[in-house]
Amino acid sequence: MHNLLVLFCLLLSLPLRAADIDPILDGMTPWSITFIGESHKHIESAILVKELVTAAIERGQCPILALEIADSEQTAIDRAMTASASVSDIDIPASIDHLPMRKLIKHMVMLKMQLPCVSVVAVDAGPNNPSDRDEWMARKLANLAGDRPILVLIGALHTLKKVDWLVKSGKPSVAEQLATKGFEVRSFPQRWIHDHCKAGESRSQRYVRAEAPEALTILNSSLMSLINAKPRTSAQGVIDGFVLWECEDQSRSKNGFVTEWQIST
Repeated sequence: MHNLLVLFCLLLSLPLRAADIDPILDGMTPWSITFIGESHKHIESAILVKELVTAAIERGQCPILALEIADSEQTAIDRAMTASASVSDIDIPASIDHLPMRKLIKHMVMLKMQLPCVSVVAVDAGPNNPSDRDEWMARKLANLAGDRPILVLIGALHTLKKVDWLVKSGKPSVAEQLATKGFEVRSFPQRWIHDHCKAGESRSQRYVRAEAPEALTILNSSLMSLINAKPRTSAQGVIDGFVLWECEDQSRSKNGFVTEWQIST
């Protein structure tokens, strides 16, 4: 009872959600694998994942957070999660390493102190592993699937559940491989519009369902255009929805998103 009270107080100390995340959260159930696609080193990705983990716990779930870190770093992660070592000891690839990522892991350490089932798992192949990265991550995630939902923060191109390649060298993403094998895969890439906000603007979050015409435009212009693949005629079956981060005037925004990290560490 004491632990539940402490956890409840911890959750109350966190910021309110920036926007409705229920379309993502509702599917975070046992045996599900939910991909959050990102363009690396955006603070909003870390905060979105933190909000999803927190909300899942409020709903009685205990999600596994999978990160695009070499699995050879799992020992360092496990030591950090038990507070026997520092998060700074984890070797995170330079392409994704930034302060919000490490603060996200610190937040998971805090949660694990109250809920031992909380875990962070490194699923990438790493630079010294000759295996195809997507194949390796698909195997790792398949082995994790079970009675706890899995939340994966990964580069957006890895989250596409269906790609019609124009080149023979094209290979299925980790999300596509898992979906083909029958796993309950859900994909939510993020998109930042514009890359940088002007002075006096802040980010606001907006969810776009896969069935919306806007989703197809975003899919073809921001993801399919980056690879040798045919443009899609529908976003359905490729992604489940987009999370858009848009710039808004702070004085007019009704659901402005605070871009300062608000987790006490």
